[in-house]
Amino acid sequence: MSSLQTQLDSLLSNFQEPNLQQDLQSAGVVKHAVADQGQVNIVLELPYPCQGVAAALQAALQNEVSKLPAVTGVSIEITQQIATGHGQHQLPAMQGVKNIIAVASGKGGVGKSTTAVNLALAMAAEGARVGILDADIYGPSQGKMLGVAAGTKPETHEEKYFFPVEALGLQSMSMAYLIDDNTPMVWRGPMVSGALQQLLTQTFWQDLDYLFIDMPPGTGDVQLTLSQKVPVSGAVIVTTPQDIALLDAKKGIEMFRKVDIPVLGVVENMSVHICSNCGHAEAIFGSGGGEAIAEQYETRLLGQLPLALSIREQADAGLPTVAADPEGAHAQIYRDVARKLAISLARLNQSEGDMPTILVEED
Repeated sequence: MSSLQTQLDSLLSNFQEPNLQQDLQSAGVVKHAVADQGQVNIVLELPYPCQGVAAALQAALQNEVSKLPAVTGVSIEITQQIATGHGQHQLPAMQGVKNIIAVASGKGGVGKSTTAVNLALAMAAEGARVGILDADIYGPSQGKMLGVAAGTKPETHEEKYFFPVEALGLQSMSMAYLIDDNTPMVWRGPMVSGALQQLLTQTFWQDLDYLFIDMPPGTGDVQLTLSQKVPVSGAVIVTTPQDIALLDAKKGIEMFRKVDIPVLGVVENMSVHICSNCGHAEAIFGSGGGEAIAEQYETRLLGQLPLALSIREQADAGLPTVAADPEGAHAQIYRDVARKLAISLARLNQSEGDMPTILVEED
């Protein structure tokens, strides 16, 4: 082995990938690293969507490699490969979907649906193939927030599947696409559970890395059906800092823990209001609640979103924040949360994949 190759291997063993918080070799992301006559060629394969951070990582690594003696040229390629998640209770993976993320809240009115659609758009902006399922059968809202025209119906496939409705780069499905906007869903619990299963399993999802499920509020029939029938990779809890909202958020976390669905973290919505006239910041609903609940349940606070008029206006207009203002501060918060989710899932999938299989045989 050449001296330059040895130096390159040593560098890669010490270079920290800032998002995985591991060196490149330990993280297992180095797929190719060869030094030949002064030319260095490196291929990294990250386990999370990396479009927003790839350029910075490439520049930092190239800067370090270029410092090695005798290096005359550096070529670095960064790719991504999203692993298929492991569902609870060994439920089989759903066709066409690698990872399912449930976005839930203990109560209504905390901005769960707005958070769900913006996280889905943020994950897509990071370079993933993403879908969103509106599981709020009684009050579906994702169609409107995605700007889908009223009266839009999904096309059918082989007379037994629906094609998802494409909107803003997402594959989407909602009860709103199957009924009139003014038709109330006067259904008992079993009918709602059946409808959810049909929307999930009879939608022809096409090669999704992540499917976000916008859950109805509470801990009722839909949540129970999801835990029993659907391989959920992890859940996100949306709350406000208000004490009443936090009480209900705790119930949501407890529910997911009881059915063995990992809680990937908490998103604190409406954390602070900033006056559009004078810039004064005020924690209208209290402060520190999201961080406290994350610490109590040994999960993490993924991000905090302000109480901002623009977020509400953009969602109502059918162009949510991440699509309407992709370079804005609020969109960057959503993208940071989406990246944290993807990295948490990558670590979870890796740790579960590394578990040994124990075979018991009779002598």
